[in-house]
Amino acid sequence: MAKVYVFDHPLIQHKLTYIRQKETGTKEFRELVDEIATLMAFEATRDLPLSEIEIETPVCKTTSKVIEGKKLGVVPILRAGMGMVDGILKLIPAAKVGHIGLYRDPETLKPVEYYVKLPTDVEERDFIVVDPMLATGGSAIEAISALKKRKAKHIIFMCLIAAPEGLEALKDAHPDVDIYIAALDEKLNEKGYIVPGLGDAGDRLFGTK
Repeated sequence: MAKVYVFDHPLIQHKLTYIRQKETGTKEFRELVDEIATLMAFEATRDLPLSEIEIETPVCKTTSKVIEGKKLGVVPILRAGMGMVDGILKLIPAAKVGHIGLYRDPETLKPVEYYVKLPTDVEERDFIVVDPMLATGGSAIEAISALKKRKAKHIIFMCLIAAPEGLEALKDAHPDVDIYIAALDEKLNEKGYIVPGLGDAGDRLFGTK
C-alpha cells in the first residue's frame, strides 16, 4: 500500500503560508514554490541506496559513501508542475526531465493525455512525478498511468497541497506509489478547488488568468 508523507518541517510550513496568501505576487510565488520543492526533494530522496568508494583526502585514504548509480527522472505534469522542477534539480542535477501534458475533456471531465516526452531509458529510472496541487487526483492518476504504460517501475508523487479526495483516489488507483505532500488541506469545493488551498497554481506561477 502507498505510504503518505505529510511534511511538518517549520521551513516548509512557513513558506507555504506565503504562497497561500493572495497578495503574494508571481515572482515571490515562483521563488517560494522552487524553495519548497528543494526542501521536499531532500526528504523524498532519503532512501536512495548508497555504496562505498575509496577516496583520498588531503590527509589520508578512506572509504566514503556515494549514491549507488541510481538513475533518476523528474516528470512535471504540465504546466504547473514545471514550477517545481528546478528546485529538485538543485539537489539532483544529473536527473533527466520528462514532461506529461494533460487536458480535461469538457464532456467527461476526465484528463486526456496530449503530450508525453520521457527519457529513452524509462525502465532503468526511478521517477518523481510533480504537480503543485492534488485536487481530484485525476491528472496525477493519468500521468502515473502514462509512465507505467511506458514500463516505468518505480514512481513517487510529490505535491505542495492535497485534498483528502484526491489523496484517496490516487492511493486507490496506484497503491504502489508513495506520496509526498507539504500540506493536506480540508476539502474540495463545488468548483473542484482545494480549500483553503492557494487558488490556481499555474496561473499564479506564470502570471496568467
